[in-house]
Amino acid sequence: MASPYFLILFPLIISFFFLFFIFCYLVRLLFWCKCEICNSYISASWSSKFTNLCDWYTHLLKESPTRTIHIHVLGNTITANPENVEYMLKTRFENFPKGKTFSTILGDFLGRGIFNVDGDLWKFQRKMASLELGRNSIRSYAFEVIHNEIQQRLLPLLACVAEKDESLDLQDVFRRFSFDSICRFSFGLDPKCLELSLPISEFAISFDLASQLSAERAMNVSPIIWKIKRFLNIGSEKKLKKAIKMINILAQEVIRQRRKLGFSNHKDLLSRFMGTIANETYLRDIVISFLLAGRDTVASALTSFFWLIARHPQVVEKIRNEADKVIGKNHEITNCEQMRELHYLQATIYESMRLFPPIQFDSKFCLEDDFLPDGTFIKKGTRITYHPYAMGRMEALWGSDSLEFKPERWINKDGVFFQENPFKYPVFQAGVRVCLGKEMALVEIKSVALSFLQRFHVEFVHPSHHTPRFSPGLTASFRGGLPVFVREKSSTTSACSLKKN
Repeated sequence: MASPYFLILFPLIISFFFLFFIFCYLVRLLFWCKCEICNSYISASWSSKFTNLCDWYTHLLKESPTRTIHIHVLGNTITANPENVEYMLKTRFENFPKGKTFSTILGDFLGRGIFNVDGDLWKFQRKMASLELGRNSIRSYAFEVIHNEIQQRLLPLLACVAEKDESLDLQDVFRRFSFDSICRFSFGLDPKCLELSLPISEFAISFDLASQLSAERAMNVSPIIWKIKRFLNIGSEKKLKKAIKMINILAQEVIRQRRKLGFSNHKDLLSRFMGTIANETYLRDIVISFLLAGRDTVASALTSFFWLIARHPQVVEKIRNEADKVIGKNHEITNCEQMRELHYLQATIYESMRLFPPIQFDSKFCLEDDFLPDGTFIKKGTRITYHPYAMGRMEALWGSDSLEFKPERWINKDGVFFQENPFKYPVFQAGVRVCLGKEMALVEIKSVALSFLQRFHVEFVHPSHHTPRFSPGLTASFRGGLPVFVREKSSTTSACSLKKN
């Protein structure tokens, strides 16, 4: 027989839990409404006048005397001032870390990898990566991987597409190319995404989905939305969990097999790290971070490069003429030393990334109250973003022709490429966190661009002079891809003579 106290308390307990659940629902609804109001406000502010959100930010930054603005509904200070960028990335680097908010958003995907941590953990990975990536042997291996992928897969694919007179999404091709290359370089794993049949790789699909959904987390005004969805395992968070599970299974299997077979004789990045790091989860986090950096940024840079040069045939001719002088007419590039002599090609790539940086903006969080060099006060805990996309379009930084595609701005009077101030051009970041893979990325982009242009040219399927629209993501990507027709440069060359034997 039930206790009389129980009979009295039971209805009260039920009522308490009922009210608690109603309270939780109302809190969730309140935050959802707040997010929708903020998103609607932002959308209404730019969608009627600008193709992309980044163009709206660029407009606002141009209007600001200090080239710094504060978006109150987002709690985000945004700057396109090089002095502020140098202050954040160098002078007061310790006061502007990635921050816990950023680490939490990407934590499920990137774990404790180098791009998602601060402090001692970041310093350790940075030192280790710098040591390995600085070796001549790893650079030679990277060039070997890239060269083989171009000769054995990219050129045969382009040749057959040209022969069949079929359209091709160049953005998809470059994503496949860079994914094959970075997987071979990082893991010693070949996903074969760029085979002639353009196969579907479950690993690549999972990787893309994890990157996309992780980026969507950052677009929420309040993290409570995606955290609730993750807790309940519903919607986008359920998809993200499934994608990351697939990535982890493959990564862990590769690590186990490498340990089983021995890793001392392998050239890939994973094998080199395994000599220092024993923890499998930690290894996975580091290598996945390198996959993200080496795949999406290169594909993004190549896509915008070809979008621009297809509109500027005179630039293509200058690239080809320079190559004929440096390496010989119709000769292949055979080493990294020859790359350094291709000044106009490098200038074209830098100019392309000035207008279309693969990472359009980058955020930090302020640890303690601070003042930027332009006088802007930054409150403790505030998100602060520097904006390479906007910086590349500032007349104050690049002159009245800042919106023009003009590779010559990177060439001095002697015809030699020269570097701009990295805080004026933070495409590869700058200061303490400057990109360690910068030189290898440039070698990859140059190799693809030159090999392509020596044999082919492109024509747009849908000619348009409008600015491309970008899809949400951790890196810039063209919405709808880059559909083109690939044409043989010379009609005397058999299109499929480049097929793999």
